[in-house]
Amino acid sequence: MIKKYELKDGTIRYMYHTYLGTDPLTGKRIKACKRGFKTHKEAKLAESQLLLKTEAEGFSEPVKHLKFREVYELWLSHYKNTVKESTYVRQKAQADLHILPVFGDYFVDKISVSFCQNQSNHWFTTYAKYANFMGKVRAILDYAVNLGYLMDNPMRKVIRPRKRQIIDDDEQKDKKFYGKDELRQFLDCVEQEGDLELSIIFRILAYTGLRKSELMALRWKDIDLECGSLSVNQTIVYGENNQQIFQTPKTKRSKRSIALDPITVAKLKKWQHYRKEQTFPTRLKDDDLVFVNLDGQPHSFDYINYHLKVILKKYGLKKITPHGFRHTHCSLLFEAGATIKEVQERLGHEDIKTTMNIYAHVTKEVKEQTAQKFAQFMSS
Repeated sequence: MIKKYELKDGTIRYMYHTYLGTDPLTGKRIKACKRGFKTHKEAKLAESQLLLKTEAEGFSEPVKHLKFREVYELWLSHYKNTVKESTYVRQKAQADLHILPVFGDYFVDKISVSFCQNQSNHWFTTYAKYANFMGKVRAILDYAVNLGYLMDNPMRKVIRPRKRQIIDDDEQKDKKFYGKDELRQFLDCVEQEGDLELSIIFRILAYTGLRKSELMALRWKDIDLECGSLSVNQTIVYGENNQQIFQTPKTKRSKRSIALDPITVAKLKKWQHYRKEQTFPTRLKDDDLVFVNLDGQPHSFDYINYHLKVILKKYGLKKITPHGFRHTHCSLLFEAGATIKEVQERLGHEDIKTTMNIYAHVTKEVKEQTAQKFAQFMSS
């Protein structure tokens, strides 16, 4: 049906108001209305074209213009069901902090390749995890394409920046690791603190290569003091609302059994005896956590971070992170003669490349020994 109407300035315009049929999914009547035609003929032609298109292609709702933030919320609701809670929380926090402030208020169909390229270059020069931000935007815009709100994903046309490999001096390259003597010095300083729990915590980190999240999730049932081994069966992570939760290890290889040296076993026996005295008259259960705070709950990650910083500062030791002990253990295993396969299994590396990368950063002492071996061979 064509209708005539008058604008405020007296100009005559035409509109069509037509019935297209019934939506097969909802059963609702579908109507279409469009204004602004200058003549009755223009309005009638547009109405006829719409009716022919609907008859040929069927009914489809007009595509809306959605902002990036709206697509992100839709994508996030599905992404949550594909990953562990800790991963979801971490990725959401990164998106809220680094992605939404930049892309959030733009309509997805207006985001250009140049805009994505400039932002990628900025992330590259500012953040170590720039590739993660780029990947997240690419996944969200892919979802917009799948939903029909975007014809093409501009982030897929971006030239990804890549860091140049810079060769630093040995001291700079080894700053995240301890050599054998440095580790001994650190553990001696921890002993001087007189805190049995801290002594065992740092001993296990250094002598097993456990991740901090794996260490804090250890239960007594995971430790076989007779056979001298421990099993990694779970990790502790932070979920929504900053709640500590237990979940399966990071990867399939992360679930593993690790042999313990006699001194570590002796320390754990001493700690177990101490904990039994602490929990008397109630019984220390196999399901109890090995390391807990005063109310029996697992320590926060800050517990290790804080005490490590205190010890490093107090004794003037080289800075290292809790995760640095894992790299130290890996590096010193190679120095002790362990094979790449043995190290991969002990550390629970899913990808052999991770083991190989650390293998490439063996301690300075080993590199010097290699040179000395070659010199001795040539002079003999």
